[in-house]
Amino acid sequence: MDRLVYTAMTGASHILEQQATASNNLANASTTGFRAQLDSFRAVPVIGGELPTRTFVVDSTVGANFTPGGLQPTGNQLDVALQGKGWLVVQKADGTEGLTRNGSLKLDENGVLQTQSGLSVLGESGTITLPPGTSITIGKDGTISSIPSGSAPNAIQIVGRLKLVNPPESNLVRGDDGLFKTKDASTTDTDETVSVASNMLETSNVSVVDSMVTMINLGRQFEMQMKLITDAENNATKATQILALA
Repeated sequence: MDRLVYTAMTGASHILEQQATASNNLANASTTGFRAQLDSFRAVPVIGGELPTRTFVVDSTVGANFTPGGLQPTGNQLDVALQGKGWLVVQKADGTEGLTRNGSLKLDENGVLQTQSGLSVLGESGTITLPPGTSITIGKDGTISSIPSGSAPNAIQIVGRLKLVNPPESNLVRGDDGLFKTKDASTTDTDETVSVASNMLETSNVSVVDSMVTMINLGRQFEMQMKLITDAENNATKATQILALA
C-alpha cells in the first residue's frame, strides 16, 4: 500500500511545481523574446537499506522551447529583433555574459546601450557607447551607425557592432535571472550568420491556449493523485478491520 502512497504523494507535489511553471509561462506570454520552459515527469526508485521496491515521481526541467516568436514593428530606432536563431549578449552584474532575445534597448545617462533592465549590451569590443544627439541606425548584421544632428545624410559614423552569437541550444541553460548562458558559463564567439531586424521586437513564443490547456490538465492530474491517496487510506483502513476480525 505504501508504494501507492509514495507515487501519488510525490506525483501531487511535482504537479504543483509544473503548475508553477505553466503559470510562469502564461505570465510571460507578452514578455519580449521570452522562451517557454519545458518540464516532464520521470520515475525514480527509492534507494534504501532493503530492496528498491518503491518509486517516486520527480519533475525535471528538460529545457526551453527555442521556437522563434513573431516579429512586431515598434518604430523605435533602438529596438532590434533577431531573425531566426541567435542571441544578443549582455553583461551581467557579476561581469559574466548573459544571452537574451529581448531586443528592447535604451541608452543610460552616459549613452551606454543597455537593456530595459539596465544590463549593458555587449559589442564585439565590449560595451557600446553612443554619442548624444545623433540618429541611430542598426543594420542587419548588427552594425550600429549614427548621423550627428544637423549633418548631411551621408555623414555616417560607425559606432560599433552588436555581438551576435548562436551557441548550440543543447549547451544552453536558463539562469535564475531569466537570461540564458552556456552550461560551463564560458564566453561565446560571434556568429556572422545571425541577423537582426531593426525597429522591431520579437514576441514571446508562449501559446496562451496551450498554457491554459496544460494548467487544466495538471489540475485534473492533481485531483487524481489526491484520490489515489484517499483510496490507499481507505484500503489500509479496511485491511486493518479485516485483520482485527481474524
